[in-house]
Amino acid sequence: MRKIVLTLTLFVCTFFSWGQELNSPQLSQYLADNPFVLSPTYAGIGDHIKIRLNGLAQWVGIKDAPRTQSLAADMRLGEKSGVGLFLYNDSNGYTKQQGARISFAHHLTLDRYEDEFLSFGLSYNFNQFRIDIDKFDLINFPDGGIVNNRQTTNHNFDVGALYRYDKFYLSLNASNLINKDPRSLTFNIDEPNELRNYYVYTGYRYMKNKNSRLEIEPSILFKLFESDGRSETDLNLKFRVYEFEDYYYFGVNYRFLNDQIGSPLYVAPLAGLKKSNFYFGYSYQIILNEILGYSTGTHVITIGVDLFQGISNCRCTY
Repeated sequence: MRKIVLTLTLFVCTFFSWGQELNSPQLSQYLADNPFVLSPTYAGIGDHIKIRLNGLAQWVGIKDAPRTQSLAADMRLGEKSGVGLFLYNDSNGYTKQQGARISFAHHLTLDRYEDEFLSFGLSYNFNQFRIDIDKFDLINFPDGGIVNNRQTTNHNFDVGALYRYDKFYLSLNASNLINKDPRSLTFNIDEPNELRNYYVYTGYRYMKNKNSRLEIEPSILFKLFESDGRSETDLNLKFRVYEFEDYYYFGVNYRFLNDQIGSPLYVAPLAGLKKSNFYFGYSYQIILNEILGYSTGTHVITIGVDLFQGISNCRCTY
C-alpha cells in the first residue's frame, strides 16, 4: 500500500511541475560539458559539430518512474554564428512528453586581446504533453470521461545572453516566453498559464599556469519558475585532468530549493572523459529526501562525438 501511495505521489508531483511547464527535465546533464542543453547561446562555440545523447533514469527501483532520452547537436555557422537542435522524449507513468528546440546564436567580440565576448541566442520550442490511456485498467477503475488519449501542444520561444571574459562565463536565459493560451486543453483547473522559467548560469575555469594539467571549475545554476515562484540552485565543482587535448573529469553537483538550503534535493557525484573525438559522462544522483527509502537514486548518462573539425578565424567561437 505504501508503494502505491508513493507512486501516486511521484506521479502527481511530476505531472503538476513538468507537465504544466512543458519542458524537458533539467538535471545534471548540462555538466557533462554540454551547456547547450541549458542555453541557445552556446550554439556554435567549438571547432566541431557536437552531438550529445543523454539518458536519464530517475528514481531507480520505483515502477513507472520517469525516463528521459534526448539528443543535442550544434555547429558553427559562418565565422561568428551557430545553430543547434535539441530533441527529447520523456515518460512518467501514464504521461508522455516529446519536444524539439531549434536554436540560433550570434557571437560578438568585445576585446580580442582579452578574450572578451558577448553572445545572444534565440530558440523556437515545440512541446507536446499527453496522457496515454492504453495501459489504464478501465475495468477495475471505470471512468466514463476517459474515452481517448488526451494531449496538448505548446509553441514557444527562449532567449539568452552569454558573457565570457577569459575563463569566466555568465549566462542569462528566459524560457517559454509566451503564456499558455487559456482556451487550450487543460488537465486541471489550477494549471498556471505562465510557463516562463529564468536561468542564471555562471562559473570560472581556473588553471594555475599554462603548463598545469589540472583545471578547477566551480559553477552555479540558479532557476526561478514564474508559475509558482519557487526557485532552486545547483552548486557545482569540477576537476579536469588534461593529457594534451584529451582529459578526464570528476566533480559533484549539489541541488537544493532556495528556502531549504540545508536540505538538498540530491547530491550527485559525476565523472567522465574526452578521448580524441569521443565523449562519455556519467552522474549518479543520491536522493536525500523521503524517496530515499524506495529508490536507489537517479542515473544520468551522456555519450557524445565531435565531427568535422573546422577552425574559425574568430576567437569568439573557440
